[in-house]
Amino acid sequence: MEENDVVRSLAALAHGLRLQVFRLLVVAGPSGLTPGAITEQVGVPGATLSFHLKELMNARLITQEREGRHLIYRAAFEHMNDLLGFLTANCCQGEACFENTAATVCAC
Repeated sequence: MEENDVVRSLAALAHGLRLQVFRLLVVAGPSGLTPGAITEQVGVPGATLSFHLKELMNARLITQEREGRHLIYRAAFEHMNDLLGFLTANCCQGEACFENTAATVCAC
């Protein structure tokens, strides 16, 4: 992963609403959510949500797909995992980390 991609992704997530939407899409999994479902859960107007979805898409953190008359937004899990890998690469100077139920956690 290129450093510019990392900076763009972290900048997109550095906004409370975008972070909330991204985490919501991660929880939704591969089925994703429509803008209407996202709006119901985060309680923002559609125009505001649209702006933030665009920012997350530009950072490649989410994808958009049309299914019939609906748009479906999904977390871009591969990009998310690449970002996490970049952030934890060479963790603890090669010292062993331990497995947590949610993720690998550094023991430092």
